[in-house]
Amino acid sequence: MAQAINLKPFKDFFRSEQIGGIILIFCVIISLTIANSNLGEAFESLLATKLGYSSTNIQLEYSVSLWINDGLMAIFFLLVGLEIKREIIEGELSSPQKAAMPIFAAIGGMMFPAAIYALINSNSPTIQGWGIPMATDIAFALGVISLLGKRVPSSLKIFLAALAIADDLGAILVIAIFYTNELHWMQLLYSAGILILLIAMNRLGVKKLFYYIIPGIFLWYFVHHSGIHATIAGVVLALTIPTNPVKDVSPLEKLEHLIVRPVNFLIMPIFALANTNIRFENKMIDGLSSPLGLGIIFGLALGKPIGVTLFSWLSVKLGVAKLPNKANWKHIFGLGLLAGIGFTMSIFIALLSFSNPEYKIEAKFAILVSSVLAGVSGYVFLNALNSKKSKVSAKTA
Repeated sequence: MAQAINLKPFKDFFRSEQIGGIILIFCVIISLTIANSNLGEAFESLLATKLGYSSTNIQLEYSVSLWINDGLMAIFFLLVGLEIKREIIEGELSSPQKAAMPIFAAIGGMMFPAAIYALINSNSPTIQGWGIPMATDIAFALGVISLLGKRVPSSLKIFLAALAIADDLGAILVIAIFYTNELHWMQLLYSAGILILLIAMNRLGVKKLFYYIIPGIFLWYFVHHSGIHATIAGVVLALTIPTNPVKDVSPLEKLEHLIVRPVNFLIMPIFALANTNIRFENKMIDGLSSPLGLGIIFGLALGKPIGVTLFSWLSVKLGVAKLPNKANWKHIFGLGLLAGIGFTMSIFIALLSFSNPEYKIEAKFAILVSSVLAGVSGYVFLNALNSKKSKVSAKTA
């Protein structure tokens, strides 16, 4: 009989919350400092260094930057996907009403920023960047909310993770449909075949993680070569890992327990170091007042909280969802602010949107500014809610 061990994977996911969040932000500061120092060019060269193996039939030689963003971050997506599945089976998202709200919130959080950007850039050559403010950066959004620790309900962290996953999957679909020059259908067929194999093993009761991880590596390879962003492979793999609604430890919980610390204390900091490597230039300041800059800033900092809050409210009014446990509408608006942290995926879409180097520079700086604005405002807003609640509780005690 399996031993009943309460691993509390979501608690592990946010264990040492303040430390993990501080490390992440510290790495952002270090990366920006390096990029704007004499070490900037050397650091860029390091990120551009090719690693791996390449032959006629196998292409596994990529830059350090790509290995981080497409390889290591697939593991992060795997972890979040595992947590989402576990919560759907036995936790906060097990109710259809609770699961519906993050999806509605993500839809609103994509539509409003894209619409604001398109409106501001309607008569500009930068209109093709409408997808830039659609995405939420999971790593940084969860990093900021982790700094709040127990000052926010744990259900909000789950809600934000679910929202960000749905949001990024939506962004990946947008990239695949509107920003992908060419899809390689044979690679997609190989990916589909591996997915069918993984689902079949799940249905047949295969429990050994080894039999899922090996096909998962091949899934990542074929998804990456299909033209679709490789991180989606992590989410897809997570959905096939077996779990159960009882206390006995499942393969999903075992895997989650194994990778939670490496992700929080190694992968996320490396990710922050590599992707905040932005060199400040004078043209960036002027670009903030351009249609491109304004579209990104208003899209992320304003469109996100409005879209997330409005569509969450709509889902409740329609009777298909209800608020997360111990949360209120002010909490949802605060999460909407944090969802405005676009960063990596936004930068990725910006690079796909423009061939003009000046547009790329303006977009990256606007994304950085708006993401910092969203992160700070979201943190301050949610922290203030807790402070106000604490004062009310003290008066009534």
